[in-house]
Amino acid sequence: MPDDTRPVVHGLMARTGQDMPRGPAAQTGKFGRMFDLPALEPPDDALLALGMAMFERDQDAEGDNQAVPAGFTYLGQFVDHDITFDPTSLQETVIDPLALHNFRTPALDLDSLYGAGPGVQPYLYRRAPEDPDLFEIGVTAPGKVQGDPAMRDKPPFRNDLPRASSGLAIIGDPRNDENLIVAQLHLAMMKLHNEVVAQIKAGTIQREAPVSRSVFDEARDLVIRHYQWIVLHDFLGRILDAEQLQLVLERDSTIFDDVLDPFMPVEFSMAAYRLGHSMVRDVYAYNRVFSQAPLFLIFLFSGRSGVRGSSMPEDDPVPIPSYWIIDWRRFFDLDGAVPPNPSRKLNPFLAQQLSNIPNVGNPSSSDPAEASSALAVRNLFRGRRAGLPSGQSVAGFYGLAPLTADQIATGTDGAVAQEHDLHVETPLWYYILKEAEIQGAGERLGQVGSRIVAEVFVGLLKKDASSYLNRTPAWTPTLPSSAPGDFTMADLIRLVGDVNPIAESADEISSRTLADLRADNPNIDQQLSEWRTLRRQRGEDHNDFRAFRRHLLAIGAPDPGEQEFVGFRD
Repeated sequence: MPDDTRPVVHGLMARTGQDMPRGPAAQTGKFGRMFDLPALEPPDDALLALGMAMFERDQDAEGDNQAVPAGFTYLGQFVDHDITFDPTSLQETVIDPLALHNFRTPALDLDSLYGAGPGVQPYLYRRAPEDPDLFEIGVTAPGKVQGDPAMRDKPPFRNDLPRASSGLAIIGDPRNDENLIVAQLHLAMMKLHNEVVAQIKAGTIQREAPVSRSVFDEARDLVIRHYQWIVLHDFLGRILDAEQLQLVLERDSTIFDDVLDPFMPVEFSMAAYRLGHSMVRDVYAYNRVFSQAPLFLIFLFSGRSGVRGSSMPEDDPVPIPSYWIIDWRRFFDLDGAVPPNPSRKLNPFLAQQLSNIPNVGNPSSSDPAEASSALAVRNLFRGRRAGLPSGQSVAGFYGLAPLTADQIATGTDGAVAQEHDLHVETPLWYYILKEAEIQGAGERLGQVGSRIVAEVFVGLLKKDASSYLNRTPAWTPTLPSSAPGDFTMADLIRLVGDVNPIAESADEISSRTLADLRADNPNIDQQLSEWRTLRRQRGEDHNDFRAFRRHLLAIGAPDPGEQEFVGFRD
């Protein structure tokens, strides 16, 4: 499988497999450059040696980044897919294979989630008589007895992506079905949209333009604004140097002011935003069933990376077994009693499992970049191929004091860099990770890395006429949250009601949630609201679930089941 489409790798899926820029600040094209600086071209042996020195022997607690929960590693990948998603038609791709003219401008607009909307891609949404404003949600499978035998007696959960008979997810961007954590995050975003639609129709969220805009359009806009807030404040606010981020936010100009269309700078895609590779863990505490899940299993249980066609259907990785539903408490700050997995420190070291990626590399190739299955080696060679400048030259461009040669030469990795003179002129990707280790104590990027990432994200938001930062820069989040005027990934998970669907044991699992019931009864929010109002007027108990169930059956609505659903009581 080509390197661009491998799991884990935050690579761009260029149409030809070559994500090469057209030239300095090209007027049009999918890729471009931020800097007109000389390319650094180290010899093969130097890149090979440095790349192989960039893997951890083991992952001890000293290498954990307690400031950034592990969920942000995969939020970063989800965001990468959003800004690099290119749904150009097949015919346009044939006509314009290098994406010089027909390409999708990068933006933080969740088109990887929404696609082209229900009018153009109706298969992403529910069909009438169900509500076509809602995403279709998939259901889980019972799974093997070896996982959790008690879970086999539970009904399917609506906690998987919707899938075709092939097992592939029916979603806006197929790359979000390459690993289980990103797939579950995509699912959470789908459920956020469905929750916002339900609340708009129930009247708990007031409409802004009830005449000129549809419920779907208003919900989509509200979800995108909150997503952009999360990216800027909850994600970038954690991993970037605060001074560099604020500097870029306060400046009126952007790096995209002098070009026809925003583009993906190779300094960002080939270096700075590959920061996520150093954040990956070898093992995750995934949920109560899989408290030590190795990285390869996170990819096995997905549509694009898993293998289907077993003689026993229960052996297939998708639909995912119910006991593989994620416990988000282990990935974001949701419960003080359950500490989340920390990400790994931002430094020049990658998880050992990334030193030999399955099905990547061709050992018989004479090209050392193509022969290697080590992610760090491939990253360094791709940076050279893209003509990236040295980290020191980019620091000089920004007027920042570069790392000294002695600083870069520290550590086992630095000793290898020094052996090949790469401590004096340093490949940009490695420099950014070394800078994070030295200037950011491994908790956040340093000055150069932060500046590049901030320039791209803030530039994309400011150049997008529909972004909240462009339309209403003083806007603050309005959805329910733990802190009014803010909205985090933890708030998003709480809002959709999916903190830990499989609970601490199978016996604790409630039968269904209100979000699940909406799938069978899109009018349940209105029915519940009207029933509560009537019960209050009569002085009757409005938290009597059995009475509500009798009411639904009497009016011919779908049966919600005998067990009270989560969140019924107000």
